[in-house]
Amino acid sequence: MQDFFLSRLRSFRYAFAGWWYVLSTQRNAWIHALASVLVFALGLWLHLSRLEWALVVFAVALVWTAEFLNTALEAVVDLASPEQHHLAKIGKDVGAAAVLIAAAAAILIALLVFGPHLWNIL
Repeated sequence: MQDFFLSRLRSFRYAFAGWWYVLSTQRNAWIHALASVLVFALGLWLHLSRLEWALVVFAVALVWTAEFLNTALEAVVDLASPEQHHLAKIGKDVGAAAVLIAAAAAILIALLVFGPHLWNIL
């Protein structure tokens, strides 16, 4: 049983190492971090409902997940194809497109959730 818990702790350590890698090497991660803080602060200020919070958290998590997967994909592509190759470029471009789609969806969710609250204030 002790081995089980130790292996779980190692898993978390690896996950946090990956998290730190993304934050310390990816410029866009800092943009996502700033946007996340602003979105959560706005949500607190507007007193979002539980359902609205669920949508906001989902949208933020979607963008972060896409960014992390894109970073992992880029690392694997660089490992597999250190020289330039058109298929490596396609893989990286598609990964970047996934982040773009997630970010666009998050913006739409933000407009749908925050828009009515902000409109009422204006």
